[in-house]
Amino acid sequence: MSSPRLTLVTLGTKDIAAQRKFYEKLGLKASSASNESVCFFQLGGIVLGLFGLDALAEDAHMHVEEQKHFKGFSLAWNCGSEAEVDAAMKQAATCGGKIVKAAEKVFWGGYSGYFTDPEENLWEVAHNPFFPFDDRGALVLP
Repeated sequence: MSSPRLTLVTLGTKDIAAQRKFYEKLGLKASSASNESVCFFQLGGIVLGLFGLDALAEDAHMHVEEQKHFKGFSLAWNCGSEAEVDAAMKQAATCGGKIVKAAEKVFWGGYSGYFTDPEENLWEVAHNPFFPFDDRGALVLP
């Protein structure tokens, strides 16, 4: 299993195009993996993602009662395989995390699940076969 690591921060946003424009004006360059539904920026060893606020809650299978605690962002721990995702999710649950979406194959071709920590901060644990790691274990965007 991979060691816990922060690889990606996803901001839930009401207007992806406007947010993308803001970050590009700040000097960030959007990855070629970006489109009208999601945008990625390489920030050194961490990736910043922009995703629709409602879409992020839906992706995490947040129920209406859980959404009142939804803070509008998720942290991501990317793993090298589906088996590593499953092991990380099990570890999170064992440590007191709450599984809000069991890991499963997802529409974009990867495998992911979500848990919350004891203060309800949302973490995605994912295997994205399209985002490789460098020799330091950081995500590398196309």
